[in-house]
Order: sequence, then C-alpha cells, then structure tokens
Amino acid sequence: MIVKVCGITNEDDALLSVALGADLLGFVFAPSPRQVASQVAADIVKRLPPEIVAVGVFRDEAPKRVVDVALRSGLRAVQLHGHETAEETRWIRQRVPMVIKAFPAGDPRLARAVDYGADVVLLDGARPGSGNTWDRALADEVPAGLRVMVAGGLDATNVAAVVARTRCWGVDVSSGVEKSPGCKDPLELRAFMAAALAADPGGADWDGAHPEPRSAGPYDWEDDT
Repeated sequence: MIVKVCGITNEDDALLSVALGADLLGFVFAPSPRQVASQVAADIVKRLPPEIVAVGVFRDEAPKRVVDVALRSGLRAVQLHGHETAEETRWIRQRVPMVIKAFPAGDPRLARAVDYGADVVLLDGARPGSGNTWDRALADEVPAGLRVMVAGGLDATNVAAVVARTRCWGVDVSSGVEKSPGCKDPLELRAFMAAALAADPGGADWDGAHPEPRSAGPYDWEDDT
C-alpha cells in the first residue's frame, strides 16, 4: 500500500511521516489553511531521504507556474486538483517525473481519465481537504488499468475498509491525522499508518519512472550525512 500524507507545513511532521512509513508527502500550494510557500517546501524537501516523493498540490494554476514551482522546490511529483484539461495535464507530465490527477468522486470526466496521461488518478470528495467522505462504490467508475489513490474522510478507523472496498493502489490522508489544519497529531498519524500498511501488506507496484517502495522500518534522519 502506497501512503501519501498531505498538508505538510513543517519539518517535524514531514520527518515523522517518513519515519512511520509514508511514501509520498504533499505540499499544498493552492489556497488552503495548509498552504505553504515554495521556499518552505524546498527547505523541508532537502531533509527527506531520496526515496520519498515530494508532491506539490495545485488547483487551476497556470501549467508553466506548476512546473516552475515544482522544479524550484525540488518536487518530483505534482497533484492537479482543479479543472485542468487533459492537454494541460499531459503538458505538465512531459516536464515533471510524476503527475497525480485528482477528480471528485462521480465526476463524469473519469470516463476519459486515461486521456490525461497521469501516473495516478486520485479520487476525493467535492471539497478537497474538508475530511468529507463519499460513496466508495464510485471508485468503480475509474477505467481499468489505472492506479487509483483514495482521499477524503480517511482516518485510522476506516482506512482498512476503504482499501478493501476500492482495491486502491494508494491512500491519501490529511485532516484525518491532524490536531489543527496543517499540524499533524503524532498519535493519530501513527495509528493511521499502522492501519493503512496492515490493510495491504503485499505492497504496491512502482514502475521504472518512480522510486522503489521503501523498505520496512523507520528512517533515522539524525544519521543522515
């Protein structure tokens, strides 16, 4: 199971997420209580081990700015969370190593999700970051053969059931492990990571364009030289 912890705003939360087993960390550049400046994200990314994928989250931003911010911040992936067209998404994908294209569950655009050329399709609620849940049966509308990441209302109590119902490639959590917007709760984060990783102990596939899944065990950043 691939796990993305989103809404990272500080180094402590980033390193704790890594130590607990997160594969991807999300930095929100769209208007949000969790929004971070590109320099803040860049400073945090420098402290991450090389196998961790830092993801910039954008919404209805000019494609050129998406690429510029990603490169300037040292991000290896972007998540497009707005009304980006298939053409814009493909243009960005030609310039960054990995693209996650987000859709609200039930969005009619899902029928042609393959046209976007994204590496991962993310399903979320109508209001990203709100913590609202949605009918998980809507995950069946994603065309076969695409990697699906699920977000929206996930926490330690329901992630296993969501993984079982959607057979998703990955999960994305933000508000479900917070004590306040942009500030993670260590106990909630630990519980979520344990439940998510236990829900799919076999792991998930990564292709040659992306880093291999992390090995089991914590990462000791104090020993990093």
